[in-house]
Amino acid sequence: MPNEPPATIFRRMTTPLVHEPSTIALTVNGDKRTIAAGTSLSAYLASLKLDPRLVVIEHNREILRDRDAYPSIVLGAGDNLEIVHFVGGG
Repeated sequence: MPNEPPATIFRRMTTPLVHEPSTIALTVNGDKRTIAAGTSLSAYLASLKLDPRLVVIEHNREILRDRDAYPSIVLGAGDNLEIVHFVGGG
């Protein structure tokens, strides 16, 4: 039939696909690091085998005092972390 639109086997997409990056770059104690996107602060500390009770964290120039909030803090691209751990001795 000449007046009908051509049949198509592909359905039109209403929303474009958005590709989230799988890794992000951040700075830790002055060094550039790459971690998985969506990593929480507590997961990052665990990957470094650091006990959250024995470190002080500065996240984007703000000292984090509430260690219970670490699991809810998701690290983002361009974040700056300073991690200070205590060393005993005399």
